[in-house]
Amino acid sequence: MKQKTFLSISLIPAFTLTACTTFKNSEKHPNIVWITSEDNSVHYMELFDKNGTKTPNIEKLANSGIIFTHAFSNAPVSSAARSTLISGCYGPRIASHYHRKISMVPMPGSVEMFPAYLRKAGYYTTNNFKEDYNIIKSDSVWDESSREATWRNRREGQPFFHVKNIGTTHESRVHFTKEFMDSTQTITSPDSCFLFPYHPKTRLLKYTNALYRDKIREMDSEVGEIVVELEKDGLLENTFIFYFSDHGGVLPGSKGYLAETGLHVPLVVYIPPRYKNMVNMKPGSRCNGFVSFIDFGATVLNLAGVDIPFGIDGKPFLGKNIKEKDLEARNETFGYADRMDEKYDMVRSLRIGKYKYIRNYQPFNYDGLWNNYRYIQLAYREWLEMFKKGELNDIQAYFFRPKTPELLFDVEADPYETNNLAGDPSFSSTLMKIREKMIAREKEMPDLSFFPEHYLIEHAFNDPAEFGQEHERKIHKYIDIANLMLSDFQSVRSAVRESLGSGDPWERYWAIIVCSSFREEANEMIPLIKNLSQTDTEYINRVRSAEFLGIIKEEDPEAVMVKALYGTNDPAEALLILNSIVLMKDGFDYSFIIQPEIIIPEVKNNSEVIRRLEYLSI
Repeated sequence: MKQKTFLSISLIPAFTLTACTTFKNSEKHPNIVWITSEDNSVHYMELFDKNGTKTPNIEKLANSGIIFTHAFSNAPVSSAARSTLISGCYGPRIASHYHRKISMVPMPGSVEMFPAYLRKAGYYTTNNFKEDYNIIKSDSVWDESSREATWRNRREGQPFFHVKNIGTTHESRVHFTKEFMDSTQTITSPDSCFLFPYHPKTRLLKYTNALYRDKIREMDSEVGEIVVELEKDGLLENTFIFYFSDHGGVLPGSKGYLAETGLHVPLVVYIPPRYKNMVNMKPGSRCNGFVSFIDFGATVLNLAGVDIPFGIDGKPFLGKNIKEKDLEARNETFGYADRMDEKYDMVRSLRIGKYKYIRNYQPFNYDGLWNNYRYIQLAYREWLEMFKKGELNDIQAYFFRPKTPELLFDVEADPYETNNLAGDPSFSSTLMKIREKMIAREKEMPDLSFFPEHYLIEHAFNDPAEFGQEHERKIHKYIDIANLMLSDFQSVRSAVRESLGSGDPWERYWAIIVCSSFREEANEMIPLIKNLSQTDTEYINRVRSAEFLGIIKEEDPEAVMVKALYGTNDPAEALLILNSIVLMKDGFDYSFIIQPEIIIPEVKNNSEVIRRLEYLSI
């Protein structure tokens, strides 16, 4: 029997909130610090959820600050979430929402990343050290961004904005081997951990959960260490401290997905005594109003007394001009998920109060579609294997099955989103109201994802936001076509047929996707779509056509898809083609033989394409 070793976590004593001033700041300009942990939602912290782990240092901050019970990342993965934070702009509006980036995008118009405005106003701006932006960064954003970046290098009396990233809870921390699990005992008892209802209650899931909760405790001690450093420097009386996570995670089905476990993040803001009159809430209180990452930059500028530039989408939630009753009345948050590494999907969410609406624009792309990085985690692999063996109940198996175009949940009664209310007649009015709001949001942006990513990279990346405005009417048309899948097929069949014959390739693109969502109901479109699979001017439309024919078991998609893969010279288009190939292979049991030597070099050498080819070669 192997000797077990124990993970050790040194929890520092919770800091005391007393300080003597070393650096003197202007009365009008508080310091602001962001402490960001990675990949943890509210569900793992007792401060927010009864099933969570104690975090004494964060709780100590909360005693002299505000707990935001409804704080949300707008995206469930790092680069898309952090691009939203730093820009204050919705990712689908400026094309910063694809993870990982194939190409960088500029900030829209004349807008800069928000720390640049602080810097211009006299703030010392530092980041330690993760950026992970999908946006081109100018030299005006940070005085320093590195592992050594610190507020201590500023001029005496100069106010500062400092970001500290903690990676202890990152997804990679639960990438362990079976040998590690067998030889390393967690501090948290695996049997004491609450498991989400969509997780099978296996030894591996319990162990992963316990190990992750140990990491939450370790992260909390690191938060305490940062606050102690501020206290030593006499800065607690004049420094706002934001603690939050960059998105949810990391157990299977959270990070990368628009579930509450992927989006609902902890947020505590410590209110410094010198500036308590800037916040119209009492320290130690809870705020139930909704705040999202889109609002964080505007909030920092507002606290610093810096004008919020036109072009930033967010609105501040702290500052003298923010009334508590107005903040409590906020009840909406918008989320987006598109490409995650090599895996494509297109999903949007809109939560209004207790109701959460999810729009799956490509519902045949089931959530569990292979993603190399996700499936490094043994718990993911076990979950998949149990599905293949038929060992999961319906709630646990949902992750691996085709989705419906719309989902509606009461997340107060059903926090883990297991009971879809979209088909319940008693919720039809609620569904229609949120659906209409979602459509209005998508059109108002407008949402650039209604063009395929490879087309945007080639045609829009000089200024994606401007491109969106110039092509607003087209995008509205694509949205209308995509939403045909929400109706009865017979009532929209003529509109689908017309769109399949359109001279606009992206009208055809969405019409084909609509047919795939209807599956056999759209069989009358088979002749048209067979023709498109051979003659369409866009490789991806040929692939989408073959995808439809494969879904309804009308025709093997291999020949069309592989020929398109060999023909394209665009890595992003190849990646989208490969996504359909993996879907057809894993979801519909088709076989593919791919000869990498035939693929154009600039395509097959792309890092994300390499991931797909490695998986397909297994």
